[in-house]
Order: sequence, then C-alpha cells, then structure tokens
Amino acid sequence: MTAYSLRARLLALWILLLASAIATAYLMFGVYTQSTGVQVARTDITVGRACREIIDRYAALVGLREAAGEADLATVVEAALAGVPGVEGGIWSAKAGSIAYAYPTYEGTGPKTDLPAAERDTIAAVNAQALRAGHAVSLNRPSRTQVLLLQACPLRGPEPGLTAWTMGRAHVNDGPTYTRFVAGLGFLAATVLGSAAFLGWFLYGFSDRIARLERALSAPRPDGEDLPRLDPTGEREFDRLVDALNAAGGRLREARGRVVAAERLAAVGRLAASIAHEIRNPIAAMRLKAENALVSGDPDRATSALRTVLGQIARVDTLLRDLLNLTQARPLTRTPTAVAPLLGACTGLHEDLAGTRAVQVVIAADGLPEHDHPHIDRAQVARALDNLLLNALQSTPPGGRVCLAAERVTVDGAVRLRLRVGDTGPGVDPAIRDNLFEPFATGRADGTGLGLAIVREIALAHRGEVRLDETAPETTFLLDLPWQPS
Repeated sequence: MTAYSLRARLLALWILLLASAIATAYLMFGVYTQSTGVQVARTDITVGRACREIIDRYAALVGLREAAGEADLATVVEAALAGVPGVEGGIWSAKAGSIAYAYPTYEGTGPKTDLPAAERDTIAAVNAQALRAGHAVSLNRPSRTQVLLLQACPLRGPEPGLTAWTMGRAHVNDGPTYTRFVAGLGFLAATVLGSAAFLGWFLYGFSDRIARLERALSAPRPDGEDLPRLDPTGEREFDRLVDALNAAGGRLREARGRVVAAERLAAVGRLAASIAHEIRNPIAAMRLKAENALVSGDPDRATSALRTVLGQIARVDTLLRDLLNLTQARPLTRTPTAVAPLLGACTGLHEDLAGTRAVQVVIAADGLPEHDHPHIDRAQVARALDNLLLNALQSTPPGGRVCLAAERVTVDGAVRLRLRVGDTGPGVDPAIRDNLFEPFATGRADGTGLGLAIVREIALAHRGEVRLDETAPETTFLLDLPWQPS
C-alpha cells in the first residue's frame, strides 16, 4: 500500500481548494452571464413593444386625419413611450431624417428633446434597413458596460418613407446583479488567496522544521553517539516528537553504558581461568626452586633460587598490573593534544630496546595541522601506543623498521585521528588472528596477551576502534579515534 507524506496530502488539499474555487467562479460567471442575458432579452422585448405602440398610435392618428404635423407626431411618440421606462424613440423620414423624438422617462434636469448624436448614424442605418425590408429590424450593439438595443418599424400611412424607431440600454456591468457578482467573486478570491497563503506558510514552516530535524539526525557524530540532543522546533506536535527522541536517546546512552559494563564483566569472567593458569605457573616455579634450595643447603643455590623467585614475582606483578589496567575503567580526561610530540615521547621510552635489537623507528606526522589538535586523553593514548610500539619492536627482526604515523582523516563526514604502528616483522600468527584483541591471545612465549586487549579498551573508551590493517604491505595496526567529541 502506497504511503503518502503529510506534505503531499496538504498539497493535494490546496490543489482541490484551488480547483473548487475555479469551478465556483466559473459557475458564478455563468449565472451572471445568464442573468445579463435575461436582462438584455427583457430590454429587447420592451423596445419592440414600444415600437409597436408607436405604430398603433400613428395608425390611429392618420385614421382621424389625412395629414399629421410634426407636433402631432411628437405627441404620438411621447404618449407611446410614456409607460416604458428607459426607452427613447421617434419617427424617421427617409427624406428629412428625424421628424419626431421623445424620451419621456429621461431622468435628468429637464425633458430630453435632442436626438442622441453618438447614435445618430446607427439610428439612420437601422431605419433605412427597416424601410427596405418592409418589416421590423432589430440591432444589438454591446459595449463594456451596456448593450444598446435598437428597433425600427415601417409606418403605413399617407406619407411614404416613414419609420418608427425605439432604443433602450441594458446595463450588463452595472447595477445590483453586477455588484453582487463582483462582491461574490471578490470574497471567493480573498478566501482562496487567504487559504493558499496560509497553506503555503504552513507548508513552508512544516518543511523547514522537518529539514532541521533531518539535518540534526543526519549530522555526523564523531563520538559514535546514536541519537543527538534535538532542539525544540516551536511547533507543539513536533516538540512532542523531539522530546520523545531525546528521551529515547538518553535511554539508549544509558543502555550503551550498561552494555559496556556488562561486556567488561563478561571479559573478566572469561579471564578467570586464564588468570589462574598464568599465575599458577610462576608460583609452581617459585615453589620448586625454594624447595630445592632448602634441601640442598647450598648458599649459592639459595641465592639463585631467590633471584628466580624475584623474577617470577616480577612476572606476576606485570600480569596483575596489566589485568588491572584492562578491568578497571578510568574516566577520560580529554584535552587538546599535540600528536607529534606525543609520538616522539613514546618513541623515546623505547630507544634502548630499539637500539639493542638494531631496529629503526620512524615517525611520520608532518601532515597534521599546526593549530588544531585532537581532544584525547594523552595518558591513555600514550599507554596504547606503548603497547603497540612494544609489540612491534619485539616482533621485528634485527635490521628491520618500525613506523609510527599519525594523520587527520574524514570518515562519513566525521573528522578522526588515525594512528598507525607498522613493522617489518613476520606478521600475525594466523592461529590467533580471529582473537587478536582478546585477553591472553599472544604469539610469543614471554607475552601475557593483555597488551592489545588494553589498547582495545582505550579505543572503545574514546568511542574509537583498533584493528589490523589487512591491506597494508607491512604488519600495521590502526588506532582510529574521534578528533573532537560532539
């Protein structure tokens, strides 16, 4: 089933509103046109009736008299048009032109007695056409605000060439009908434009708030945080969603902390058997040496036994110290740290070992910015580098090389500090490759197998990771940390 977004639904609503407004305007225009058509038809009927009224009165006049003067004709016209409001007319002679004119219902300062000059040519043409046709002729001449209606009728009598004519006006863009149409259309336009503006404003605000939430949720989070802290949008419904997401983010962070603690405890549980074995061996060796020294009574042998015991005690002490570093979580103290001096200090601690083993140590940190330093815990990162560097030196044959490098990289929009420790040794034993960062996984007989596990814990505390670079030509470990926590 297709799911439509709220934005698409609101847009569809706006389109429907616009379509209904267009349809309503069309219907209103149709009703108005029909109303004006009826008005024009009524005026046309009135004008025709008035023309016939002039014919009837003229016939009655000539029936009583053999000849009629212009005064008599004017009286006929005025009497015929007295009961027809808004209609003017007269009698036209083909030879003399207008011989009688009247507009008895004219609403002016006085009676109108002059033929309208603007329509004189039209009146003459219509009368001439009626005289030629021998029957009534009508003419409609529309303009922007009115329709001019003319009708001419031949007059039968003793004097040839006479016609009666009447003229009226139907106002199409004036009057109550036009006023109601304009008011309705204006109200419709105002409501449609207002609704469109409101919906447009709402859609703009809606889209802007959604875009802000999308940007906040998709923004890179260098420290690996699952959900960011969202700011209120100012919209009640959106803010309820923001509060729910913020609450979910808080619960997720708490759950992450509990998972990390559970993983740490699980690791401690897995270590129990290995710790017992690792401590049991040096204790057994010390016991055997001490018993043999007591039985022999030889002072030299006792001295050798004591040295052996002290060596085994140092071995146990190293094991316990590494174990405590692995299991005891220390809070991070992040500070802007210059990486190049840190690499130099770590290398300086192992100069004697590198010289003894004839191994060259190279530092590559030239590409780091001078004034922008990563926010890391210097002491813990130094401990991680010490472990990686010590493993590299112990694994590299004489004449080999160890490279300690740092660079600033961008991964998925997040800036990170990438530390590389590589060596030209034989590589990682395939037997421990899958469990390389698990406690007590070691390829050396004298190793405790806790160094890489400690490095992994320090990386996780920084919300970073440590891994073996499978694509590098040398044995290379990558310590990848956020450049700056969010």
